[in-house]
Amino acid sequence: MAAEVSAAEPSSGLVGETRWPAAGAVLAAILLTFLLPDGERVGPGWLLPVIEVVLLAAIVASDPGRISRRSRLLRGLSIALVTVLVLGSLSSTVLLIDALVHGGPETNSASALLSAGATVWMSNNIAFALLYWELDSGGAAARAYHLPPYPGFAFPQQMNPDLAPPGWRPRFVDYLYLGLTNALAFSPTDAMPLVPWAKVTMAVQSMISLAILTLVVARAVNVFT
Repeated sequence: MAAEVSAAEPSSGLVGETRWPAAGAVLAAILLTFLLPDGERVGPGWLLPVIEVVLLAAIVASDPGRISRRSRLLRGLSIALVTVLVLGSLSSTVLLIDALVHGGPETNSASALLSAGATVWMSNNIAFALLYWELDSGGAAARAYHLPPYPGFAFPQQMNPDLAPPGWRPRFVDYLYLGLTNALAFSPTDAMPLVPWAKVTMAVQSMISLAILTLVVARAVNVFT
């Protein structure tokens, strides 16, 4: 069994964030899955949501409330959940783009097309926000105890400590905003990526967002005209 840091671990400087914003984002991503047309779903429509709910329930049951328990098992479950969410969003994106290029039932209706595009776009934003949140600085549980000297992202509060109270840590809302602005501006606006994985991941998200927005809008305009 994975080794765990016990509750007796020194908690000096411990700043654990509440789990519910991230859990709520996962639930929102699961609900968005059911709004997708059948052509934008991978396999049975219930399969990915069931896997995601089971993983989320296991994580919450193991460490409810504030995220402060460091465990290889919990870390593995969290990464597995984020991986499933990202792969599901990427698969829906590929299926949507394929429908836009080759034609599909939803591409003949502007309202259905815009709805499908918005759903896929929001799913990607949530998935990438959770990915940033989980990978940066070893994850939320690791950040609760300390911030490494060389994090994956540099937030304004880290570059200028006078802008934040002592002991400030980035929380899920910071990564959600990072993902949203990256998807809209196609470039860093709030936090700067410092390491290769962060730069590559942000670049992938930007390209996905650009492809969805341009193709969906272009097809919708074509349908209207």
